[in-house]
Amino acid sequence: MTCVLKIDSHKSKIKFAKFAASAGIYAVFAFCLFQPYFKKFGPLQYLVVVNVCLAALGCFVLSRRWVSSFVGSFFAGAIYGFGPFGLWLSGFHPSVGLLAASIPWLLCPAALYSKRKRWWISAPLSTLPFLVIWLAFQISVQYRLFPIPIHTKLHLVELAGLLAPLVALERTMPLVGFYHVPIAALILGSSMLVKARRFGIMAIFAVGTILAFCGPFFNISPIIWLTIPVLCCSILIGMGIQGFALAGYADRKWVLITTMIMAALAIMTLLLAIKYHNIFAGLGAKYARLLTQTAKLYILGAITTAVIFFMARAKLRLAALRRIILSLAIAIDILFCASFIAYRIL
Repeated sequence: MTCVLKIDSHKSKIKFAKFAASAGIYAVFAFCLFQPYFKKFGPLQYLVVVNVCLAALGCFVLSRRWVSSFVGSFFAGAIYGFGPFGLWLSGFHPSVGLLAASIPWLLCPAALYSKRKRWWISAPLSTLPFLVIWLAFQISVQYRLFPIPIHTKLHLVELAGLLAPLVALERTMPLVGFYHVPIAALILGSSMLVKARRFGIMAIFAVGTILAFCGPFFNISPIIWLTIPVLCCSILIGMGIQGFALAGYADRKWVLITTMIMAALAIMTLLLAIKYHNIFAGLGAKYARLLTQTAKLYILGAITTAVIFFMARAKLRLAALRRIILSLAIAIDILFCASFIAYRIL
């Protein structure tokens, strides 16, 4: 009995250490990211730093339900809190960022009960984020506070921002996508989700996406519903990172397919960069530069997944080395793009 208690205590300490390490890294990165703009901040705008940290940490905690890898959960949180959509929301009233930060924490009780196979409890609890969003906007109307334009909704043409968030930002489109290298993990994580038949996550993702495309009702800005599918995709990215780290010889075809998709995206963005570069009088030069940077990041993603493919083909597990390779590639992508987005929106 004493031995069991010691093991449980040791596991708890490890979990807390991982939680504390993630919180510390998120806080340091948030401070470094926003510090150059503190002189322009009003008193409420400092909440932006807190919001992105809470959002990232909430996604980290929630993702632990499905992602056992610390690296996978850490980057899942980073993609949600510091991703294009999360940073784009920072350009609005701080209450919007706080609402987005609360979503993963609100889903934690449902995830806990789903782990215990108590779907009759987890299913109703899954509606908590939807109810809180509704309640938050009803309260804001009472105080005549409109933190985000009510008629801001998602259009099909804006889905192009999924693959080129930097270009979408330049064109003042909503940043609905993710960074470039994590797209590879999203592809693999999505295939893992379908194969595992996690219909609950699929249903939550579908409802949030549909509401984001609908017109406003109950004075709720439709774009805020997108926080829910973005959160789901961030967790899928964490699952995909774990999948890449553990992929064996039998999984090599999925890694190869992902590599080919990343290479195709790189080629497509390069061709678009050439097209914009040839526009008369250099009117498309800024888009050409951004598309060139986008292509470079997709090439980085393709090289990263190609290395993992050859490792899997050679039956070399080396999970720690794979995590290091993935971490470096994703970190480069996040650091470059997050700095660019923060500069443009603040």
